[in-house]
Amino acid sequence: MSKKSEKYERFSGKGRTGTRQLLLQVLYQHQMNQDDLETLLNQSLKIKEFSRIDQDYYQILLSEVLENQSQIEEIITKHLDRPIDQIDPIEKAIMWIAVSEILFHPDVPVSVVINEAVELAKLFGAEGSFQYINAVIDAFQHAHSQEGK
Repeated sequence: MSKKSEKYERFSGKGRTGTRQLLLQVLYQHQMNQDDLETLLNQSLKIKEFSRIDQDYYQILLSEVLENQSQIEEIITKHLDRPIDQIDPIEKAIMWIAVSEILFHPDVPVSVVINEAVELAKLFGAEGSFQYINAVIDAFQHAHSQEGK
């Protein structure tokens, strides 16, 4: 079995983990096609896994990422070792999701957000990308927690 097919067979499609997996795929598509929020939401309804995820959380996160994309990218850029346009679209989408959750969902433990981002990177990202994503998100959350004090 190829690495690529193994990745897609591991799609859980349930709860918030499945929500993040589907959101990652839609945000990747957004980067490729520049689809707007309404188009992305309408297309999401056609995906068979959509009925098995936390649909409310999905719609909230998708809206937050797209509406705050400039702010989120500015935050991420502060913690990168290269320009954001050199970041792989999958890795960028994972970071968008994680930063959005840390910024706008204080009810979700940061450790859960980071772990989910790492797992998404292991599942969908390039080999070893999970380490880079972990470092960037960890640096952001430390800076963010210091701002709150």
